[in-house]
Amino acid sequence: MLTPKMLSQPTVFWLTAAGLGFLRPAPGTWGSAGGVVLWWFFLSGLAWTIQLAIVLMYFLLSWWLCNRLIEQLGIEDEPQIVADEVAGMWLALVWLPQSLGWCLAAFLLFRLADIFKPGPIGALDRNLHSGLGIMADDMLAGALTALALALAALALA
Repeated sequence: MLTPKMLSQPTVFWLTAAGLGFLRPAPGTWGSAGGVVLWWFFLSGLAWTIQLAIVLMYFLLSWWLCNRLIEQLGIEDEPQIVADEVAGMWLALVWLPQSLGWCLAAFLLFRLADIFKPGPIGALDRNLHSGLGIMADDMLAGALTALALALAALALA
């Protein structure tokens, strides 16, 4: 089990999104909210191609760090690990304008997909293990959120 005392370890610091994963209740919601804030201030002004490259690098590094933590501590998907929520949230936001309304819509849809894990999201969550299992369902939730919001934007246009 991860504890706040472990935040001095770079792997734990990264995977808990600087400790957001230790906040209660609902650490995944805190991690997702942190992802929105980071996107708003640091990523939203970048071209979507650069944002996507950052999401991919963040995903790959987080996957690797999850595997390291599993090997070191013998744990699985601890609720304190919220790097998956950050990555999924960033993916959901890549193609959106910097708008409070769109961010709120992305946050709500992503959280619903992550909590209820419909269809293929749940299948990934149940069937994949290790670092990839921790990260993949949230990435799919982010991709499906992005798709749903793109369709909504087309319908509104």
